[in-house]
Amino acid sequence: MRDEKRKAGKSAAYIRERIDGSPAIGVLTGTGLGGIGNSVENPVICSYADIPHFPLSTVESHPGRLLSGRMAGSSVVVLQGRLHLYEGYSPLEVIFPIRVMQELGVKVLIVTNAAGGINTAYSPGDIMIIGDHINLTGVNPLTGPNETTWGLRFPDMGVAYDRNLQEAVRAGAEAASIPVRTGVYAGLQGPSLETPAEIRFLKIIGADAVGFSTIQEVIAGVHAGMRVVGLSTITNINDPDNPAPATVEEIIAVANRAAPGVEKLIHSAVEAIDGD
Repeated sequence: MRDEKRKAGKSAAYIRERIDGSPAIGVLTGTGLGGIGNSVENPVICSYADIPHFPLSTVESHPGRLLSGRMAGSSVVVLQGRLHLYEGYSPLEVIFPIRVMQELGVKVLIVTNAAGGINTAYSPGDIMIIGDHINLTGVNPLTGPNETTWGLRFPDMGVAYDRNLQEAVRAGAEAASIPVRTGVYAGLQGPSLETPAEIRFLKIIGADAVGFSTIQEVIAGVHAGMRVVGLSTITNINDPDNPAPATVEEIIAVANRAAPGVEKLIHSAVEAIDGD
């Protein structure tokens, strides 16, 4: 674990040499949100490939860039693209960007993703505030020796998603007339999509949406003492009694259409943090 801290420190040092100030807010974007970079004022851009020890995203619609600048009056760092277990990365590699954010001094983490809807009251294009999650990936990024300077050995996940930030997002959604849901996100390893039987199981245990990301990063964020808020774009609805194939192209298209609304809600969260 000491080696991970050394690597994260080197990555952070490279970034710190190129940016102004210390970002208090980190934004980790998922599918369809590459355009959030346009909201960053006077951004300093670093390619993941140029940052020492930084893993590379291999997924379509994940540009693989780090942007630093100001958004809604606050200093932010935005990661355009994330890492996934199904790409072959280990949990430690998936959360490495969160550790770099921690080394940079980030105190608030905003995460977004594209997710399949399990709650049949949802519709494609809906935005769901993540109220809680279920880790079904089979792994935990905190397994192994604990780096005490990063966090407690047994972090409490009872309130993993900050309630005040959730309320700020809801208030922003109401002001912008953007309908939002609040639900439970189930995280799987992927990359194969779920069978009808698996969807029935997820529904029984209380999941409203399912995806292949977010869980590892949120666990690391909580371990780091960050306040976390999460947003899922519902890209398709999984009805086990009427299964319909979902293509990557369709998922990306729905995420792209919903992106402007998600970006407004991210701004609402950032503005609330600035006012804290």
